[in-house]
Amino acid sequence: MTNKKDAPIGVFDSGMGGISVLRELVKIMPNEDYIFFGDSANAPYGIKTVEEVQKLSFEKVEHLLSYNCKAIVVACNTATSAAIKELRAAYPDLIIVGLEPALKPAVEHKKDSKVGVMATPLTLKEKKFNDLMNKYVTKADIRKIPAPDLVEFIESGDVDSPELETYLQKLLSPYKDSDSIVLSCTHFPFAKKVIQKIMGDDT
Repeated sequence: MTNKKDAPIGVFDSGMGGISVLRELVKIMPNEDYIFFGDSANAPYGIKTVEEVQKLSFEKVEHLLSYNCKAIVVACNTATSAAIKELRAAYPDLIIVGLEPALKPAVEHKKDSKVGVMATPLTLKEKKFNDLMNKYVTKADIRKIPAPDLVEFIESGDVDSPELETYLQKLLSPYKDSDSIVLSCTHFPFAKKVIQKIMGDDT
């Protein structure tokens, strides 16, 4: 049996987006071993039902535990919103780390600002995000921006095509006056360059 200290950390996402989280984990804890599971076969999670996302999340955790992982990182905002409470209840002795949209730094960046939160439809609908949003609703004008198709662009390796730019242009045009845009899905940072181009350098 592997010594728990030497056991790997399991990281899973609905696809390749979680690589953005894995990259940060390796920077912070370079001496750890990691096993990454990108569930591209079932991406995107953000348009599925809560029950479907929970089922997929449990499957991924079970798979990673077969490698004797000492901790699990749910590198997906949608899976965190839909399943982290249930995962923690089912595996009380396992360290399970989830993600939440970086709303706090966006709100605190500028007083009374306009903050756009780009996320999957399921993340924006779930209680976890709405509880977080309600904490800051008096401090900023928070706008929900559902981006249901962006995951599929990224999954297909498209991070800067004219089609992607057209999609984002249409999606973001009502929010051009935002002071901040929160990229609340691990796939979205891959499209950051195009989003920045559309929003301008002041956002």
